[in-house]
Amino acid sequence: MIDLSTTLAGVKLGNPLVLASGVRGNNAQLLIRAAKEGAGAVTSKSCSLQPREGHANPTAIAAPTYMLNAIGLSNPGVEAEIDEIKEAVKEAGVPVIASVFAGSVDDFANVAARIAVAKPAMIELDISCPNVHNEGEMFSSTPQAAGAVTKAVKAKVKNIPISAKLAPNVPNIGAIAAECQKSGADCITAINTMPAMWVDVRARRAVLANKYGGLSGPALLPVALRCVNSIRKACPSISIIGGGGVTSGEDAARMLMAGASAVSIGSAVWYRTDAFGEIKAELAAFMKEEGYHRLSDIKLEE
Repeated sequence: MIDLSTTLAGVKLGNPLVLASGVRGNNAQLLIRAAKEGAGAVTSKSCSLQPREGHANPTAIAAPTYMLNAIGLSNPGVEAEIDEIKEAVKEAGVPVIASVFAGSVDDFANVAARIAVAKPAMIELDISCPNVHNEGEMFSSTPQAAGAVTKAVKAKVKNIPISAKLAPNVPNIGAIAAECQKSGADCITAINTMPAMWVDVRARRAVLANKYGGLSGPALLPVALRCVNSIRKACPSISIIGGGGVTSGEDAARMLMAGASAVSIGSAVWYRTDAFGEIKAELAAFMKEEGYHRLSDIKLEE
């Protein structure tokens, strides 16, 4: 008997696959659709206190081994998002994680307090978006800044677990995760996309209108595995949603083996028609073949 269930900061999931933030937008029906496709939990696209338009087109490109996007955190604002999260919580049948972002510590606390009204199973703090042009250093760049956001949110949101979403392009992601945990984070989401760009050599221009964007897809997986493993070593007991380039059941097993408690699925929904169903079946088949009965059995040999 293969048991695919897992627990994130006290939140139970029937399987470890979590829809990543931004992949299916802010619409409740798209989150519900991901749940019906087999996701163990779903994450909304990040929302802010006020509506945000995002960047001009083109905002995304795709290739066989990578994707690049600079959507720019477009969203309808938290007041509109509350109703979407409420509907998803009611209808999805799986835990709903509400993602939020802001430009200041106080605004992070305020937007998290507002989205908490919708009663999501968890609130994810997007302190690591790499493609917001000229808006200062990411809060995930230092332990101090990441910890400050986490502490402020925890002071306002008492009864909902908090996950801090971290960036890969930092000197010591384990130290940042440890400070988040010390400041009250119940979970760590790792990783966000990696800053990158692509150039059209014929047009002599950057392909994205924003020039720089976030790298995702299979090319990101080795980076994500190293980050998740570093966090696990620094934070042995914290829940980790590990993601970045997972497109198969064996990739999911790699992420779990690196130290993740659950596995974030993002670009795979572009590459595969039935990403959640297929990856879940492949993971179960791998576990049966290797003699694993529970997700906690999947560990690196040290």
